Amino acid sequence: MVLGAMVGAPLRYLTDRAVQARHDSVFPWGTFVVNVTGCLILGLLTGAAAAGVAGPHLQLLLGTGLCGALTTYSTFSYETLRLTETGAGLYAAANVAASLVAGLGAAFAGVAIAHSVWA
Repeated sequence: MVLGAMVGAPLRYLTDRAVQARHDSVFPWGTFVVNVTGCLILGLLTGAAAAGVAGPHLQLLLGTGLCGALTTYSTFSYETLRLTETGAGLYAAANVAASLVAGLGAAFAGVAIAHSVWA
């Protein structure tokens, strides 16, 4: 679990900075990307576990460790709050809606991909 977190935390920071640097927008693209990516990984892991190819150690390493450190609900919340405080309410609403739809979509896609590979 710790090893996964040691990879996930810097990966989140570096991905967030790289993605955000490519967008001239107040929308928090970096956080959006890491959170949706984490949802996809968790979906793949869930599907792999359901198929019996991902045991508890891999679930701890990737699910709890990597994805726990990669994804960030607190930053998502903070950035959404800051958008509303700075008058960018439409961006805040878009962040909430897009994160919910894309995150769930990525998780379902991950399960479907895992099912097609290991079922």
